[in-house]
Amino acid sequence: MDYIRNDYETILARKDAKAEGSYTCYLFEQGLDKILKKVGEESTEMVIAAKNGDNAETVGEICDLIYHTLVMMVDQGITVDDVEAVLAKRAEKAGNLKHFHKVDKNS
Repeated sequence: MDYIRNDYETILARKDAKAEGSYTCYLFEQGLDKILKKVGEESTEMVIAAKNGDNAETVGEICDLIYHTLVMMVDQGITVDDVEAVLAKRAEKAGNLKHFHKVDKNS
């Protein structure tokens, strides 16, 4: 998680930096709709790369999705600690198989 935390901190610093030529600054200037559009695009591109069985491309798209998700997190005031706290709670539940309601399609 160090890379993710480091990227998060860099993105956080860029939010107020207004550095010319910075793609991160551009995203913040464009606002939430643009950021969310990029999250959606990268998610779709990741799915397509995985479906095509191209692991190298999939890894690249995963990285793009993580980056844009981190930008969204910074924009929304969500921290890496917030995410890690939820992941820690979920890890405590590991092995607890959820039981899904079965639907009788004949009724």
